[in-house]
Amino acid sequence: MSLSTRAARDFKGTHTEGRAPEELRELVSHVGAELELAPAEVIIEWAVATFGDRFAITSSMGDAVLAHLASKVAPGIDVVFLDTGYHFVETIGTRDAVEATLPVNLRTVSTSLTVAEQDEQYGKDLYKTDPDLCCALRKVKPLADTLAEYDAWATGLRRAETHNRVIAPVVGWDARKGKVKVSPLARWSDEQVDQYVLDHGVLVNPLVHDGYPSIGCWPCTRRVAPGDDPRSGRWAGTSKTECGIHA
Repeated sequence: MSLSTRAARDFKGTHTEGRAPEELRELVSHVGAELELAPAEVIIEWAVATFGDRFAITSSMGDAVLAHLASKVAPGIDVVFLDTGYHFVETIGTRDAVEATLPVNLRTVSTSLTVAEQDEQYGKDLYKTDPDLCCALRKVKPLADTLAEYDAWATGLRRAETHNRVIAPVVGWDARKGKVKVSPLARWSDEQVDQYVLDHGVLVNPLVHDGYPSIGCWPCTRRVAPGDDPRSGRWAGTSKTECGIHA
């Protein structure tokens, strides 16, 4: 029986209780180096076999590459999507298409604070006056609350996206969240992503082909000129480069 077959079987039947942070940290203390050069599928297989249904992936719906990979290893795996209330309609459409076409359990989570309530409490257009707080309220906290149900989470983080992500391990310890953080695509180049999309017919957010190589909330995302840094359209004109999830 292959590792992927065992992982899928074990995932479907595993309902484990959460492990203590100390146990999780010790568990992955050497795994990152061991899996550094492993294919993305093998990294996901390890996580599924290790954590069962205490493992989920997150997706911003720029594309469905990670969701597609994970669904092949463990059909029914949880895919967490943060609905900030400020998404492009194309992003919501991509989420809906992923839910309709892939064998995953799509979980849409959001803050309990509506945009209108946030405007009333913090002032209109908080994304302009205090973008860090806006991200903290609409992204960082909802994700942290949701991850309380898991021991480990996977992201689509890639080192090629920005210099700040060069040192992102394929498997590491997220001390702030007290979770194991898995980045199966960390070593993938842009060309590898594009080839996987072509080979497997993977869903891609239409905005990617309309000058938005990195997609966030519509008020804080701009088109990028050909040849420019793909993430230069995020929080353009400010010193902000990350929402805080990966801080």
